[in-house]
Amino acid sequence: MHDKQVRRRRAVLILLVAVSLILLTAYFGETPTSPLHSVQRGVVEVLSPVEQGASTVLAPVRDGAGWISDTLHAKSQVKTLRAQVQNLTSQLAQAKGAQLQNGQLSHLVHLDNSIGVSAFHPVTAQVIVRDPTLWYQTVTVDKGSDDGVHLNDPVIADKGLVGEISEVSPTASVVSLITDHTVSVTARVTDVNADTGELVPAVGSPNQLLLQYLQPPNPSQIQNGPQAGQLVVTAGFRSGAGDSYYPANIPIGFVAQFKEDQLFNDGQIQVTPAADLRRFDVVQILTAPHPGLERAQVP
Repeated sequence: MHDKQVRRRRAVLILLVAVSLILLTAYFGETPTSPLHSVQRGVVEVLSPVEQGASTVLAPVRDGAGWISDTLHAKSQVKTLRAQVQNLTSQLAQAKGAQLQNGQLSHLVHLDNSIGVSAFHPVTAQVIVRDPTLWYQTVTVDKGSDDGVHLNDPVIADKGLVGEISEVSPTASVVSLITDHTVSVTARVTDVNADTGELVPAVGSPNQLLLQYLQPPNPSQIQNGPQAGQLVVTAGFRSGAGDSYYPANIPIGFVAQFKEDQLFNDGQIQVTPAADLRRFDVVQILTAPHPGLERAQVP
């Protein structure tokens, strides 16, 4: 029974192939007006509206399938792009941090060359704690007595003097900034007279310092006295036995705009710090000078 069905199917298949070959031969051998061509045109005319209708009906389905495919592909792309953005953001943060630190280190190298830091044992340290208050009076750095740091060592950063060591532990130190009320510096204005005074924080103004005890200039020679914009540097000696010693010519800041009567009557002017005391991350601590290079200090 099974063999008979197989033979019938083979016979039908052979018959269909033969008929197809005959029809194709006849079709291509006849003229365009032949019966087979007429039948083809009739079939096309009948089925064409059906095809168009089916195409119109199925268009939303195709569009929906395409939208789903595009959405899934877009979601996959979004996930990949987010990962790339996160990676690039991390790289950018690292590069920006390195760029900022490199700029600060460049300033320190410039200071090293200009103020003779090589006479000391400069210890480079990283800021690890910052005072969050408006007055930003202290920072903590990651070097301490194990690294040769001592109380009252001067600290430079960014573009000039930023403070002195006020507390020391074996592995960390607290830096009291020049804006802290406990810090005072003997400073000099780089004018014709090299006017010298004591630099202290300006009360009520965290962004300013006050250079006081200046010798008022002769009114007829006011042009020889301090002028706005002039550089203020460390004087290189102590004003009293309790003061910290700062090497000479470390930049501190610049003379701010002031009224002449303030200088004549009070003997003081305001100074704007050279360093941005809120944004430095790297400092150098000027520890004890090399043997034989200590400078004479006024007691």
